[in-house]
Amino acid sequence: MNQIMTEKVGVLGKKSQQRTGVERVVNAPLPTVYGQFNAVGYMDHDRGDEQVALVYGDIGTEDVLTRLHSECLTGDAFGSQHCECGDQLASALRAVAAEGRGVVVYLRGHEGRGIGLLAKLRAMALQAEGLDTVEANLALGLPVDARDYGVAARILDDLGVRSVRLLSNNPRKREALLEHGITVAEQVPLLIPPCENNITYLRTKRERLDHHLPHLDAVAHWS
Repeated sequence: MNQIMTEKVGVLGKKSQQRTGVERVVNAPLPTVYGQFNAVGYMDHDRGDEQVALVYGDIGTEDVLTRLHSECLTGDAFGSQHCECGDQLASALRAVAAEGRGVVVYLRGHEGRGIGLLAKLRAMALQAEGLDTVEANLALGLPVDARDYGVAARILDDLGVRSVRLLSNNPRKREALLEHGITVAEQVPLLIPPCENNITYLRTKRERLDHHLPHLDAVAHWS
């Protein structure tokens, strides 16, 4: 009995020592087609996700050109035209390199606006049947947007960033950073020319999710 109790206390002791928050784990040079970045790797102990910030140059602390990029396997890796994510990531990396300093925080665990890869694919199947991206998530009993940007704010804080010029069309990202104490000095549009495969998706983002996408007016003739 005493041995069993000792083992239980040992397990509880280990649990009580589990880490919380975001921990910087590694900093490694990362040469890319866009320029020489540093990949700063983090462990989010609260969610169990591994995260990475791609840092270019001596970023300083103020008005840092910053992209919070939600993980999108289909767009970022496979070149899907269902969304504009892959093109946005490439454009953000090019913009940061051209600026000479900046950060792209690549947010894992954000697949499908936070619902996960398989659920996103199920939602895409429903969209192929005529639902928009919001309707598809709701039809699956899932939230329209389950992303949390708190980890991004903690990563920026660890990097010493106090204010950003945010590369985004999404007002929720700006609001989230402000809520977590990061000043948004400017919201910089990241507009990607639409194609016939993603125009409905982009219109839904503008009309139902309040994304700022004024360039869609130029393709109003597409059905």
